[in-house]
Amino acid sequence: MLKIIPLGGLGEIGLNMMVFEYDETMFIIDCGLMFPEDYMLGVDIVIPNFDYVKKRYKKISGIVLTHAHEDHIGALPYLLKEINAPVFGTPFTLALVKHKLEEFGLIKKVKLHEIAPREKLKIGHFEIEFIRVSHSVIDGVGLAVKTPVGYVIHTGDFKINHSAADGMVTDVRRFAYYGEKGVLALLSDSTNVEKEGYTLSDQAVGETLKKIIFNSSGRVIIALFASNISRIQQIVNIARDKKCKILFNGRSILVSVDIAKKLSYLNIPHDMEINLSQVNDFSDKDILIVTTGSQGEPMSALARMSSGHHKQVKIKQGDTVILSSKFIPGNEKAITKVINKLYKLGAEVIYEKISDIHVSGHAFQEELKLMINLTRPKFFMPVHGEYRHLILHSRLAKSVGIPEENIIVAENGQVICIDENSFDIKEKITSGRILVDGKGIGDVGRSVLKERRTLSEDGLVVVTIVFDEETGAIILGPEIISKGFIFCNETGHLLEDAKCVVLEIVEECAYDGDILELVENVRARLKTALKQYFYFAIKRRPLILPFIMEV
Repeated sequence: MLKIIPLGGLGEIGLNMMVFEYDETMFIIDCGLMFPEDYMLGVDIVIPNFDYVKKRYKKISGIVLTHAHEDHIGALPYLLKEINAPVFGTPFTLALVKHKLEEFGLIKKVKLHEIAPREKLKIGHFEIEFIRVSHSVIDGVGLAVKTPVGYVIHTGDFKINHSAADGMVTDVRRFAYYGEKGVLALLSDSTNVEKEGYTLSDQAVGETLKKIIFNSSGRVIIALFASNISRIQQIVNIARDKKCKILFNGRSILVSVDIAKKLSYLNIPHDMEINLSQVNDFSDKDILIVTTGSQGEPMSALARMSSGHHKQVKIKQGDTVILSSKFIPGNEKAITKVINKLYKLGAEVIYEKISDIHVSGHAFQEELKLMINLTRPKFFMPVHGEYRHLILHSRLAKSVGIPEENIIVAENGQVICIDENSFDIKEKITSGRILVDGKGIGDVGRSVLKERRTLSEDGLVVVTIVFDEETGAIILGPEIISKGFIFCNETGHLLEDAKCVVLEIVEECAYDGDILELVENVRARLKTALKQYFYFAIKRRPLILPFIMEV
C-alpha cells in the first residue's frame, strides 16, 4: 500500500511537511517552519520533528518543494544537515533555497534540480508532474504523483485566479486532465475554507493601490511580504505610470527582488530604481518606498521607521504608509503597535481592515469546490490548516459529492495507507515540534518554557547562604536578591521578613555532623517555605533559586 505520512501542517498553520512512501522508496513534499506562538518565550522558529525520516534516510530519494514561502521551505536547511537528498523545485523557489543554504554553509553538499511546470520527475516508484498554481508567491506548483496504486494530486498552496498579476494562473486544464484519467486521492489546501465565494482578483487590488498612490501628495511607503513578486511588479508599474522613483529597503526584500530580476520575473526600468543615499535627491511626491515589516517584526525596516530609528527614512506629515498584506494571527498586537506609532508621526496608514489592498493566496470555498470537481478524486484528504479548517473542508467535500467514508481527516504523525479500493489510518509515528532557540535545536522543551513563563510573570528570588562545614553555623547570609519580582525600595520589608523565614528553616534543620544532609534539608524546605510566604504576603509565586554552600 501507498503510505502518506504528514509530519507537519495538519492541525496547524505552517510547518508543512509530508512523506510519500512505497516499498523502499520515499520522497518528501516541502519542509517548512512555523513562527513561535505566544507561549514560546525566546524561541526563534519552530521546525518539524525529523526522527522518522532520519531513521530511514537511505530510502529518501528526494525532497520536492511546492513554493518558496517559509512555511514550506524554512526548515529545509535543518533537515539537510541531517540527511543528504536531492532537492527539486521551480527556478524562483530554488533560488531562495540556494540563498538559505549558502547562509548555512550547505550549498556544496546539496544538489538542486530545477523542474518547470508540466515537466515530469521520476523518483523510484513515483513519477511526479509539476502543475502551475496561482499563489501569493511566483513559481508555485501543485503535484500530480503517479504511484503504483493510482494518481494522487497535492494542490500545494493555491487559488484559482484567472487574472493573476504575474500571469501565472492555476493550470485548471491540467488538473482536469488528471480528473479524466482518474484521481485516487486529492490532498487540498484548507487555509481559507472559512471564506465564502471567490478570492479578490489581483486586478482589483492593483486598481485600489493605484488610486491610493496617485492621490498621495507625499511619499508612499508600502510594506509587504518580500516574496510577493507579483505585487511588487504591480507597484513598479504604478510608480512608472506616476513617474516615481522606487526604492527597495529591507534585507529580505532586496534578496527577493535581486533573484526575481535575474530570473526575469521582475522588470524595472533601469533609471527608475534608486538607493537609500539618493532619498533626499528627489521631492517626496516622486518617491515610492517598498519595504519589509508588514507583520510588525521588531527589527524590520518599517518598525525602525515607526520608532524613529531608521537612519535614512524618517516618517513625517504627508507620508502615506500602506500595509499590503493580511494580519497573520498572533501578529495583531505588533502590527497595531507599528500603526499607532506611524499615526503619531503624522503618516496616513492604510491596511486591510480599511481598504482592499491585499488579496489572499489561498482558495476560498468556491475555488476549493472547483478543485474537487476538476480532479474528481475517489478519496479526499484536507491538508494545510488548523483542525477546524480540516473539518470544514471535509464537510465542503461531502457537499459536492465525496462520500463521507472516503474522506480522510488525519493528524500529524498518522500513517495513512491507501490502495486502489480503500484507505486505513495505521499506527502513529513520532512527530511534533522542535524549538530552535539561537544555535540550540531541540534543547528547549516544556519545562524550560514553563520556567521562562514563571520568570516573565512572577520573577526570580535568589537566596544565598554559606555554612561552616565543621560547625554547621551560618558564616554568610542569608542574602536575598529579587529580579522581576518586586521593587525593593517600595517593599524592602518583604525581603527582610523573608530572611527571617530562612533563618527559622535553618534553626529547624538541626545539624548532626553531616553538612551535606543539612544543606539538602535546608534547600528543600526553603523553597517550599518561601513560596508559601510570598504567596501569603503578596499573592505571587516567584521562582526560588537557592545557592547553599559549605566552606
